[in-house]
Amino acid sequence: MSSTIAKPCPSSLLPVKDSTTPFWRTQLHELDDHQSTPDLPSLCDILIIGGGYAGIAASYHLLAGEDSNLETSKPSVVLLEAREACSGATARNGGHLRPAVYAHLSSYIKEYGVEAASELAEFELSHVKAIADLVEKEKIECDFTLTKSFDVFTDNDMAEEIKEAYFELKAAGIAKTTMDDLVWTEGEDAEKVSGVKGCVGCFSFTAAHLWPYKLMMALLSRSVAHGLNLQTHTPVTGISRSSSGTWTAITPRGSITARQVIIATNGYVSARLPEYSGKIVPCRGICSRIVVPPFTQHPHIDKTYGLRFPGGSHDYLIPRSDGSLIVSGARSKFITDQSTWYNVVDDSSLIESASNYFDNYMQDHFLGWEENGAYVERIWTGIMGFNDDKIPSVGEVPGREGCFIAAGFEGHGMPVIWLVMRGVVSLLNGKRFEDVGIPRIYKTTKERLDSTTQVGQVSTTS
Repeated sequence: MSSTIAKPCPSSLLPVKDSTTPFWRTQLHELDDHQSTPDLPSLCDILIIGGGYAGIAASYHLLAGEDSNLETSKPSVVLLEAREACSGATARNGGHLRPAVYAHLSSYIKEYGVEAASELAEFELSHVKAIADLVEKEKIECDFTLTKSFDVFTDNDMAEEIKEAYFELKAAGIAKTTMDDLVWTEGEDAEKVSGVKGCVGCFSFTAAHLWPYKLMMALLSRSVAHGLNLQTHTPVTGISRSSSGTWTAITPRGSITARQVIIATNGYVSARLPEYSGKIVPCRGICSRIVVPPFTQHPHIDKTYGLRFPGGSHDYLIPRSDGSLIVSGARSKFITDQSTWYNVVDDSSLIESASNYFDNYMQDHFLGWEENGAYVERIWTGIMGFNDDKIPSVGEVPGREGCFIAAGFEGHGMPVIWLVMRGVVSLLNGKRFEDVGIPRIYKTTKERLDSTTQVGQVSTTS
């Protein structure tokens, strides 16, 4: 095979330098802008491009996790991050570890079959325990809180449709563990149980919330301690494969060659893999931190929320131990103007049409919060990756042997990525996709790349 030449990607596809500051990055880790060696290594066994959830999880599974053989020689692993470590979507999300597939199960069953849909539902639910076990094992201080979550519906027709689908799936025994974890409340009790004004029906189920930056940086620290070479402020502007089968990444600091490469850049993936252009598209979202003045009276919130409003708008909320709340969504304010969010990589500015959305949010939507003076302390944006078929793309890239992708998590990576990357590491070690525990519908294939659909009017999950 002849070598392929890496063409520099347009700078418009790379992360911008001066991003908004999310709450999660107000207490920075010592590895935030770390470079393990002054110069970029010229060679390594495995190169990871992207220093967020997926890239950090991959490094941990390779070098420090229970699947790595710490008694034998480990592969040399280098992780390249364009900006600071964990400065992208992972540090800009809602800190919400919340399975959310039941509402989509009917459509998944129609598209992929009962077995595949059930597999996906159980996979997401299993992440809550997996992350809980990880935090306990590694003794990570990241505000991890196991709780329940409400999925709130304020539209009668939507609530009725979701409820009917739930009971049909439950009666059929599909995704039993997931279905058994759900509790449905409707009518007058729904508003009282959820605490949300206008709620006509709600599910409650197991979920968790945490400080995502602290979790990821603790895992990154473990990886560095086990030999990871971390190189922040090192954007990859192109990759190529040689006739010998190795991969070379081009950066402003020089080139590095690896036996295998993992592209873990989510919404920015088409900058390195142009075949995913139009298949995985960067989409901008907005998030906030709401603070409550001291000594004010209001009902205590200890559950997380997904709030679904008429017209398809979907917000989500987590309470924090310091009394503040993280609230994200606001898509009803900007969804019709694609120029503000679609194919946008700029997280240095706000979405102006949504910048005031979270003002008086608690007062407007939660019972008993009308007079407490809760206000927006901080607001920021982040870049997600959306797929044309709404399913993440994972596995060896078709036609690119030794190059693996994990991207397009639809703003819903928290209950997906950890075990996905454990599976990806198994793929690097030669296992078949069908044997590594990743939902089969996540597999990136030529058929998916060749489909004629493009990312268009997409909607977020929590």
